[in-house]
Amino acid sequence: MSEVKIGALCWNQYTDWPSLLEAGIRADRLGYTSLWTWDHLYPIVGSAQGPILEGWLTLTAWAGATSKVSLGLMVGANTFREPTLTAKLATTLDQISGGRAVLGIGAAWFETEHTAFGLRYGDGPPERLRWLGEALPIMRGMLDGTEPTASGPRYAAKSVRNDPPPVQKHLPILIGGGGEKVTLKLVAKYADMHDMGGDVATVKRKDDILREHCATVGRDFDSIERSHGIGVVVIRDSRAEARRVFERMFEANGKAKPWAAQPVGTPEDVAEQLAPFVELGRSHLIAGLPAPYDEETMTRLITDVKPLLQK
Repeated sequence: MSEVKIGALCWNQYTDWPSLLEAGIRADRLGYTSLWTWDHLYPIVGSAQGPILEGWLTLTAWAGATSKVSLGLMVGANTFREPTLTAKLATTLDQISGGRAVLGIGAAWFETEHTAFGLRYGDGPPERLRWLGEALPIMRGMLDGTEPTASGPRYAAKSVRNDPPPVQKHLPILIGGGGEKVTLKLVAKYADMHDMGGDVATVKRKDDILREHCATVGRDFDSIERSHGIGVVVIRDSRAEARRVFERMFEANGKAKPWAAQPVGTPEDVAEQLAPFVELGRSHLIAGLPAPYDEETMTRLITDVKPLLQK
């Protein structure tokens, strides 16, 4: 069985900064492999009429307060910024964190925030995916120091320098999403990491398609680290108590309707639900952690569940 890594995706909505800062510090202290937050400008779970903190600045503050955990957006909205600026942000985060940055990126999907903030949304997913495909070689080139030039229909760059370079010799790009015709093709071509959610059957099918795209472009499928968004986790000794905590979390997040089929229950329950993804090779498990960032769950996911997955 693959080495199990656990990531913490701390929701940056319906929270305050001291709580979100402490959640990141706790993840680092407990031994999480990775620490993530969203790149959204309005809440995306529950009512959009609520508070949310900005993603890149959250990562930057976490970088100064942590020492081991890797840091990234799950995932960055390509539509929010020019790819040149995104690469510069990731590089500066890598410098601040001493080489712990991941550039997470996706095509974006939440029209409400684009309209409110006056950001270009495009005419649909195909156009936004074309934009992402145009952006990725610019970002990769900047991270690698090749001073890329681009004159595409959406993005332009002219021998753009990225100085100072990242601390990491190869700062990883994570692409999120499971679109079979375009997104997974971009993963095969550009990504060091790929993240998606879904049930076991869906993940297996997407991995098979990704494997085909890798073969087409001459990429080693196993060279791509595959993470899995496991949803919202709550761990207690009692299933009933875990469920009560879970429902209170969603109520506190804009009175959201609780999600179905989440890893909520005893450590054994959670491990049983997650083990099939590890067996598929999706062994970097990213746990959704809404405010108030339940300390018992964060602790027991590492101390109780992870050992069960590594047996």
